[in-house]
Amino acid sequence: MPKIAWIVAFALAAPAAMLAAVVALVITAPTNISPVVEPRVLAAATQVYGYEPGDNSSISAQATADDARALIIRNYLVGYKSPLEPFAQDIVTIADKYSMDPNLLVAIAQQESNLCKRIPLDSHNCWGFGIYGDKVTRFDSYPQAIETVASTLKTKYIDDGLDTPEKIMARYTPPSVEIGGPWAIGVRQFMEELQ
Repeated sequence: MPKIAWIVAFALAAPAAMLAAVVALVITAPTNISPVVEPRVLAAATQVYGYEPGDNSSISAQATADDARALIIRNYLVGYKSPLEPFAQDIVTIADKYSMDPNLLVAIAQQESNLCKRIPLDSHNCWGFGIYGDKVTRFDSYPQAIETVASTLKTKYIDDGLDTPEKIMARYTPPSVEIGGPWAIGVRQFMEELQ
């Protein structure tokens, strides 16, 4: 077979094989998967043009990918059976809004409430935020809590140079400093688990 015929055969067969694989994956994929974040187009694309002079036909393909941070957080929350699981994308979006690591929000929730499994009734407060003695800060929803906690961490901690678990701990939970910093150790460990 001449060399050009191999090139044409490859140019036609490769995209067809990719399309068949995608169709097979879609057909066999489970339908009960929760929705993931919106796909973003990567900077990767390819086009194959006809080999004949004057042939302007082409076949093109483009790769897309999800923002993996929300998926990683969602999987982490699912693993712990956390009621925050449906709000994984909110955590990433709100953290991005305040230019902070979304893993910090998840790690603090893990340290403070075992990812919302031990919180005051009807508080939506997984972060131990404004909870001391008989005082309990309550939120109407998890998204409202995520927004408030992220905003406060940004303006009252990170913007003041308190940008690590160890530095945040001194203001967020001062008693932990006095006993060797277990709060920061836990938060850092949970952040590492999310990497």
